[in-house]
Amino acid sequence: MKTLFTAEAISKGGRSGTLNSPEGHLDITLGNPLEKGIEKRGPNPELLFAGAYSACYHGALVNAGKALETPIKDSTVRALVSLIEDDAGGYGLAVELHAEMPGIARDLAQKIMEKAHVTCPYSKALRGGAAVTLVVD
Repeated sequence: MKTLFTAEAISKGGRSGTLNSPEGHLDITLGNPLEKGIEKRGPNPELLFAGAYSACYHGALVNAGKALETPIKDSTVRALVSLIEDDAGGYGLAVELHAEMPGIARDLAQKIMEKAHVTCPYSKALRGGAAVTLVVD
């Protein structure tokens, strides 16, 4: 494998804190829908993940269309990310991806979406395909 680039983000204060990045592209105060008074202060982690996943998956969708010799134009991808609590008191995510591909038949659009789901890095990560290294600094 070859690393193409590495993004870095720093969190302070957890779900109700801040996010920033060393180069300055991120400087966000988070909102927390589970905490009254903080819920509307800014985006929550699930919203940020939904935006990132929809953009990443959209790129994979366009590539899948090319691979299936079906150019995709004027498409949109909508990601819904839900924070869920399991019966053991742990947390997880549930994701729904919606794609609009004007001019493409529904069965072919489904095939393109499935191919994109196989190649999208975010989809792979949610299937347990992400390498995670834990480091104490």
